[in-house]
Amino acid sequence: MTRRASPTTIKIQLRPQPFPGVCARLRLISALGTLEAERKYESLLNCLSHPPAFTTVRVNTHLASVKQVKNLLFEEIHKQFKDLSVPVLQHPELQDVLLIPVIGPRKDLQKQSSEVIVGAQCGNSVLRGAHVFVPGIISASKFMKAGDVVSVYSDIEGKCKRGAKVFLGTKVFIGNGISELSRSEIFSSSGSLKGIGIRMTDPVYLSPSLDNVLSSYLFLQNLPSAVVSHVLNPQPGERILDMCAAPGGKTTHLATLMHDQGEVIAMDKIANKVKKIKQNAALLQLNCVKAFCFDGTKVLATGKKEDGQEGPPFSAESFDRILLDVPCSGMGQRPNMAYFWTLKEVMSYQPLQRKLFSTAVKLLKPGGTLVYSTCTITLSENEEQVAWALETFPCLQLQSQEPHIGGEGMMGAGLSLDQLKLLQRFDPSSVTSREMDINSLQDSREDDLILLANKDCIGFFIAKFIKLNSK
Repeated sequence: MTRRASPTTIKIQLRPQPFPGVCARLRLISALGTLEAERKYESLLNCLSHPPAFTTVRVNTHLASVKQVKNLLFEEIHKQFKDLSVPVLQHPELQDVLLIPVIGPRKDLQKQSSEVIVGAQCGNSVLRGAHVFVPGIISASKFMKAGDVVSVYSDIEGKCKRGAKVFLGTKVFIGNGISELSRSEIFSSSGSLKGIGIRMTDPVYLSPSLDNVLSSYLFLQNLPSAVVSHVLNPQPGERILDMCAAPGGKTTHLATLMHDQGEVIAMDKIANKVKKIKQNAALLQLNCVKAFCFDGTKVLATGKKEDGQEGPPFSAESFDRILLDVPCSGMGQRPNMAYFWTLKEVMSYQPLQRKLFSTAVKLLKPGGTLVYSTCTITLSENEEQVAWALETFPCLQLQSQEPHIGGEGMMGAGLSLDQLKLLQRFDPSSVTSREMDINSLQDSREDDLILLANKDCIGFFIAKFIKLNSK
């Protein structure tokens, strides 16, 4: 990893041996003490540049049983992996979650002379089992034809020019595949082609490709994201608000846990994202989801609502439970081999999160439950927000979480040890570097694999509150 910093910009690229970035490094140092923070953050960045140890899918129990879907998924994986025997595990504490071990990194792959360069975001998706779609291709070798075996690389610095025939900049090998199109077809399409450009046959990390596979029965979801809905624990007949809901994974999970009985209001301020929420709810055949395009900071009604008005803004104290999965810096997402942060961007999230949180408290009924979550690892967006919330809203009280499969909260925000135990922080740096091949997988006990899945996932944070009264 290289690091260049100006007074206003922090630029971090992750590679197999990364070093700490400035902003988050300083926050951890203030929380943990210099020596421990240095080790912890370097370990964390190393984890973030690799995918989680398991592909996690949530079963749509509204339409099928976990056992049925587990059998269908096992057949699909056997078809994709051919002779490899890869198990499908049911999580013992999250009964609707299935886990598929990721094989890798595979170090015996032969690099090809014909190369394809893809963008960093596309490269991250490939590391989690995706094929390469045409819009993600930036560069291809001069004489590449359809049917050629090619090596695929991720442009982690974003310096490759579209249509280049050779790229000598920094790139990370992510596997081999077969080109579905020639170079001329890819770059003469004016961006109109959207299908698969490279079908990955030998990725560095072997994960099943689940695009359009059992789409009404499965939802690809990171493990902590599935934990959140169980922690909120919605009940049939209740009125639930998912304030920042796109793309709808948690929304549809909440509706499923409620047996599609009650009302789940889902919001996002971007129209295309709201459309995606509606599509996912329809695909999973969930009728209690109602999605609206609206700014969550303005969702509280200031006057009396008109009779029959279904959508936002909403009256105060009108929801039984609220999920606030806030916009955040996303520093827990995996894999991510290239981060580009400006200092202004990193620092912008805390005020927005507090605006959303304040609105959520006002919308929540007395006795109601509020769950706050992020997919980042910074102290400022997690434990500091909890400390601020408890000081600002005396009506709120931290609650224990069920299930609690992550670690405790991190010191440094002034919370007591008892309060930290009520928080749930998923910290990938707590896992030592691992390589999983088919032999080590077959020698592993299921209990050990589940424990690994609980730890080797994305970075995530969850806090659960109850509103004691309306003051």
